[in-house]
Amino acid sequence: MTNLHNNTETRVTYAETDAMGIVYYANYLRWFEMGRTEFIRNLGIPYKELEENGIYLPVSEVFCKYLISAKYDDVLIIETSVEFLRRASIQFAYRILRKEDRMELVTGKTLHAFVDREGKIVRIPAILKEKLKS
Repeated sequence: MTNLHNNTETRVTYAETDAMGIVYYANYLRWFEMGRTEFIRNLGIPYKELEENGIYLPVSEVFCKYLISAKYDDVLIIETSVEFLRRASIQFAYRILRKEDRMELVTGKTLHAFVDREGKIVRIPAILKEKLKS
């Protein structure tokens, strides 16, 4: 759909690992959220601003493929892009890489509906659509 992408870095903390220093699987979903939040922020529209205008993006589907485990103190790169944009939904794609060797650890996708404060489906805000298409 678009070749826009954003990279966000994070370091694995001790609290995000199990007793063997391996990242607990659910943390990758948190990093997907971090990646998409920064993606939208870098478009010039902080997610908080969308919410203040009554637009929300709940996750309706998630897919995560684990390839190699991240470990305590690894620096990760979260690559985020838009896979497709529809009238009232958007799908983000993610790659999480270990910065040191650029090894791909995880790939994934999240599908989001655009909804208002009452949870009713709405069209993508024009400003966001313009930023994504430009």
